[in-house]
Amino acid sequence: MRKQSEKEFVKDITKMEDDFAKWYTDVIKKTDLVDYSPVKGFMVIKPYGYAIWEGIQTFLDRRFKETGHQNVYFPLLIPESLLNKEKEHVEGFAPEVAWVTHGGEEELSERLCIRPTSETIVCSMYSKWLTSYRELPYLNNQWCSVVRWEKATRPFLRTSEFLWQEGHTLHETAAQAQEETLKMLNIYIEMSENLLAIPMVAGRKSEREKFAGAKATYTIEALMHDGKALQSGTSHNLAQHFTTAFDITFQGRTGELEYPHQTSWGVSTRLIGGVIMVHSDNRGLVLPPRLAPTQVVIVPIAQKKEGVLEHVSVLYEELKAAGVRVKLDDSTEYSPGWKFNEYEMKGVPIRLEVGPRDIENGVMMAARRDTLEKVVLEREGATENVKRLLNIIHDDMLEKARKNRDDQTFVIDSYESFKIKMIESPGFAKTMWCGDEACEASVKEETGVTIRCIPFEQENLGDTCPFCGKQAKHMVYMAKAY
Repeated sequence: MRKQSEKEFVKDITKMEDDFAKWYTDVIKKTDLVDYSPVKGFMVIKPYGYAIWEGIQTFLDRRFKETGHQNVYFPLLIPESLLNKEKEHVEGFAPEVAWVTHGGEEELSERLCIRPTSETIVCSMYSKWLTSYRELPYLNNQWCSVVRWEKATRPFLRTSEFLWQEGHTLHETAAQAQEETLKMLNIYIEMSENLLAIPMVAGRKSEREKFAGAKATYTIEALMHDGKALQSGTSHNLAQHFTTAFDITFQGRTGELEYPHQTSWGVSTRLIGGVIMVHSDNRGLVLPPRLAPTQVVIVPIAQKKEGVLEHVSVLYEELKAAGVRVKLDDSTEYSPGWKFNEYEMKGVPIRLEVGPRDIENGVMMAARRDTLEKVVLEREGATENVKRLLNIIHDDMLEKARKNRDDQTFVIDSYESFKIKMIESPGFAKTMWCGDEACEASVKEETGVTIRCIPFEQENLGDTCPFCGKQAKHMVYMAKAY
């Protein structure tokens, strides 16, 4: 193996060490993932960015259907009276709700909310449909956009409109609802590791941080390059809070009317922001091979020489037939060096360079985007060799991300050391906590740090809460977050 020159090809991307927020915006703009629309906080997702979202959709849609879920669609607009049926829920979303007040020039008799999430409209329909335990479970999922009127926005991470999926299920028993809640969280963990190459910390949200109206919220949390956390997916056990508010009942096995138990769960386009901030570098995007819209680009060298184009065309067809997402760049407008830079910036996992000498020697040069190393692959068995390297790259990226996360995870035992650490070298802080919401709120107000989750895997790090001195109840992960 040999490593490429450290020469700085991309002058328009700010170094992340100098200004992480500017680096993030530069990468997104330079690689043509999004553009800004005329309405503040609303982004246009361009073809390359949308192709990444389609990769996430494809993976999850397959897994949802394998576990018995069906896709449905519910209306964009929700009457205000429906939103008000669940008091805790409406209070949680009230500051972010966008309202429709007119139809044409006529003022509406009732305001209509543009969905910030769909529990209320879903419940209004479920109350019409459900009659018997024989119909349960309801296992539905919706792919759509939602609007939450954000004050401060950043592409993918926090926008006023974003794309997501939201599952909405009904179950006969509390145990079945809890099983569903954790099953979907585990699918998100599977997607994060097997598709995005991002390791997650999983656990339950504190009462203060849980979804408005939920009995319990479970979350997966990723750590970014800059030491901030990103809530990457949530699964909520809604118990019977919404089903009682919306009078959703069914005839149970004893003949009595019962309320079903409910779940909801979702991930959004903010996952793309997570992929960028976990894997990418100062040259641009670094995309995991299983997610990348283009997994391999073939760049012919000295392509005007006899036999080169014919050879790479055959190679292209072989890889394509084997299911590799491959591109052959035989354009003549730009030099091979320009192409190298372009595809590095776009995060294409493997670049194959093939010239007359490579053809003569029966090899091809493979440049890895993740490590910037070049390796020689045998031309014979090219599809197997390329697929093997793609899997190696995925595994290496996951391991690197896990190491980065672990290196930025630390145990704290005093409030003062916690505050210093979060300023000087932020990351995941593992600490004990008393379970008191007032203590949690005080820490957030003073430091901007929140409890990201109460992890499933608990560790005993001490007997007292370092923030207030009370008896500790849980080990928690804490961080500043996007």
